[in-house]
Amino acid sequence: MMTREEYFESLRKLNLKVYMFGELVENPVDNPIIRPSLNSIGMTYELANQPEYEDLMTATSSLNGQKVNRFTHLHQSTEDLVKKVKMLRLLGQKTGSCFQRCVGMDANNAVFSTTYEIDEACGTNYHENFKNFLNDVQLKDLVVDGAMTDPKGDRSLSPSKQADPDSYLRVVERRPDGVVVRGAKAHQTGIVNSHEVLVMPTIAMKPDDKDYAISFAVPTDSEGIFMIYGRQSCDTRKTEKGADIDLGNKEFGGHEALVIFDNVFVPNERIFMNGETEFAGMLVERFSGYHRQSYGGCKVGVGDVLIGATALAAEYNGAAKASHVKDKLIEMTHLNETLFSCGVACSCEGCKTKSGNYIIDLLLANVCKQNITRFPYEIVRLAEDIAGGLMVTLPSEKDFNTAELKPYIEKYLVGVEGVSVEDRMRIMRLIENISLGTAAVGYRTESMHGAGSPQAQRIMISRQSNLEQKKELAKNIANIKKD
Repeated sequence: MMTREEYFESLRKLNLKVYMFGELVENPVDNPIIRPSLNSIGMTYELANQPEYEDLMTATSSLNGQKVNRFTHLHQSTEDLVKKVKMLRLLGQKTGSCFQRCVGMDANNAVFSTTYEIDEACGTNYHENFKNFLNDVQLKDLVVDGAMTDPKGDRSLSPSKQADPDSYLRVVERRPDGVVVRGAKAHQTGIVNSHEVLVMPTIAMKPDDKDYAISFAVPTDSEGIFMIYGRQSCDTRKTEKGADIDLGNKEFGGHEALVIFDNVFVPNERIFMNGETEFAGMLVERFSGYHRQSYGGCKVGVGDVLIGATALAAEYNGAAKASHVKDKLIEMTHLNETLFSCGVACSCEGCKTKSGNYIIDLLLANVCKQNITRFPYEIVRLAEDIAGGLMVTLPSEKDFNTAELKPYIEKYLVGVEGVSVEDRMRIMRLIENISLGTAAVGYRTESMHGAGSPQAQRIMISRQSNLEQKKELAKNIANIKKD
């Protein structure tokens, strides 16, 4: 397995093409806006090399028998699924942000089981292709970006009916040695910090959509791939000279990007689906289920940080003993632990796929994500309630460090005795960061739309709720005779 430093150096060797604010980024690894997100992934390597976290952060590979980072592992039991959720909570606690590696882990497990069933039905060789790819990922300890979401164009039309056929990523040329693809993938978490990109179709498809039913993996610096870095709230604070307090979370962060595939060649051995439209829905459903489970870990870890910051804000404000503040902190904890309970429950109720790896209980995973679309918003609301308006009206760090102004800021923004104004500012900025700033991308809006918007989960809950069985239970109890 790689160390944190070896991971950083491995990215320096990539020839990534990244645009930000209309300009090509010369050095993504050391760019001040990108670097915090890199540090977050670095934590997945750092903890994996610490003995006290070995059980959560590593596993024994089912492909090669080696000790591997859990982010590259194929789940071999329900215990593995539970450990995944606990690992994600731990990393959320350590970084207070998105650590970006979950998407690749979830894509790996979904593609592994789906390729097995495609081969079984169609006589293809996709599963062996994928096993070879993943074995290499495990042995090199690579970061894989899972790429599912297409721009989609007109949502009322299928991929093949779009005015612009590139609205969904597609095959534009088939060769004896591979295919050429064109299109884009949107909202790509951690793509700039990844070695490989694993592409999947984004929706269930019909026979007319054959060119869009494509899954493959290529290096992120492949010819024809470039990235347009996504804008985040308060992002340019990172470029301010000497910025520290105003960042809220100086060391860690996340990122997203629009990834363009401009006639990218994919060799046959890197293709895992190529026109098998009847299996596109299976792959989407499985990936979405795994990723909805993930949110029962990562969002909970960040929630732990936000709850702790809110409790400190109450102390610094002199309001910690107020009964309504105590009750709100209890409610924040209750909501956060409910999310964790859902993540653990869908893991414990998981089952073995035909391919041998384990998948979560899809109904409970969708229930987990449905709660994720709501509870973090309420946790944030309560955090803002307790912290007070100062969270968004603080003077800047530069004002605080100006000799002429500092005495007045320290005089009028003091809270309880024994707590410095600087510490009070720091905790307010951390709450702002998670609630409204750069980390809000991962904690708030991603909670709503990541792994599918709320209606997507409601559709899956409806499909998997087994309503007819419940009717029969009621009939039995009510003694209603069958026809």
